[in-house]
Formats: sequence, C-alpha cells, structure tokens
Amino acid sequence: MAVIGKKLRSLEGGRVAFMCPGCKTHHHVTVDGSRGWTYNGNPDAPTFNPSVLVKGTVPISDEEHSRIMQGETIRPVPLICHSFVTDGRIQFLNDCTHDLAGQTVDLPDLEEGRG
Repeated sequence: MAVIGKKLRSLEGGRVAFMCPGCKTHHHVTVDGSRGWTYNGNPDAPTFNPSVLVKGTVPISDEEHSRIMQGETIRPVPLICHSFVTDGRIQFLNDCTHDLAGQTVDLPDLEEGRG
C-alpha cells in the first residue's frame, strides 16, 4: 500500500483505505467508478458518498486467544461502524458500536510505510 496525500492509502482493485479512529483499523472503499462510492479526488481531505458501513466482530485480544486455546468459549462481540466521510472528517452515526458513535472527528493522517 502506498500513501497518497495525508489521509489515504491506495489499494489494488480501484480501492483506497483510510484509518478509522473509532475502530482503530483501516476501512476501504472502491472509488474507480465500477461500484460503491463517489470520491472527490482529494487525498488530503477526502469525501466519499454514500456512507461507509462496516460490520463484523471486534478482534480478540491476546488474553482472549489464550483462554480459547485453554478450551474456554469466547463469544464474538459484534462491530458496526457507520460513517460519512466529508472533507477529511468522519461523522460517526449513532448505530456505531464504538466510543465515537455520534461524534465527528478529523481523519487521522497516515504515516509513510505504516499499515
């Protein structure tokens, strides 16, 4: 992945990735016009439409992994991250399951060479 601008990494398949400060991981969107989102073309202050919806489970911790390896059952914790990215800011909608639900914050800058 190569950093383009301050906020985005380019990915294969016409996608770009940004760091989500709510999930503390990258989310990606397809911006090549084949499907998905429109993109304003500004890697320093990106705007994507429509909203970005990510669903999954919260990654397990090392401690939870150890407990699983000892035979304990760990229930996956659902994750929902639903946002609008506009002019380099991310507006988290109220259906998010992380601590930034309902807030709007700047997208963090990415560092060259960091995933």
